[in-house]
Amino acid sequence: MEQTSDTPAPATPAPSESPMAPTPEPSPAATLLYQGQASLRIVTGEGKVIYIDPYAGDSYDLPADLILVTHGHYDHSAVDKIENRNPDCQVITHREAVINGEHQIFDLGYVTVEAVEAGYNDWHDVNECAGYVLTFSNGRSIYVTGDTSTTEQMPQLAEKEIDYAFFCCDGVFNMGLEEAARCAEMVNAKHNIPYHMTTNQEKVGFDREIAEQFGVENRIILAPGETLLIE
Repeated sequence: MEQTSDTPAPATPAPSESPMAPTPEPSPAATLLYQGQASLRIVTGEGKVIYIDPYAGDSYDLPADLILVTHGHYDHSAVDKIENRNPDCQVITHREAVINGEHQIFDLGYVTVEAVEAGYNDWHDVNECAGYVLTFSNGRSIYVTGDTSTTEQMPQLAEKEIDYAFFCCDGVFNMGLEEAARCAEMVNAKHNIPYHMTTNQEKVGFDREIAEQFGVENRIILAPGETLLIE
């Protein structure tokens, strides 16, 4: 007579479950300081310091990680004002941004800088000028036109869903308020900011009365010395 064992068969071990990787925390928002004219200082969520078109203001004490210059005119290219720089500080001017008519992209980790068209008037050659779209590590973005009139590329920028766009509008060396408003409609950023709006050097490119005439939706007016959280 065949005997059977009452001992239960060993259980098949369950497959081990790999612990889920923690979701990385999003980087804090960048903080932008408007210094006047076209001069901006940005401190990213990682603490990296970016200066754009240095000229106006005196807040150049933070050590620079990146300096962007849209073109060679003196009121956009006072790079020597930034004496305090980190050892790996990069300087990107229109010469690096536009090579043989091709606009370049620079992926720096904490920010991606895409050069875009600028110029299109008697004072500014499209091959010697650049605007910039900066996209930070948390996905937020800004667009600075530099000195320009309407460019052929502006309607395409709407695809980028830019968060904050700065439009020059002095009406002498660049487009005026009405043209800048049409450009804002093309770009379709979430927020529109006038800058470089007067040739009066005593006002370092800012005139509140002119800024209030910038007839666009979702307008923000920044005066020199004011800051904006890029969120």
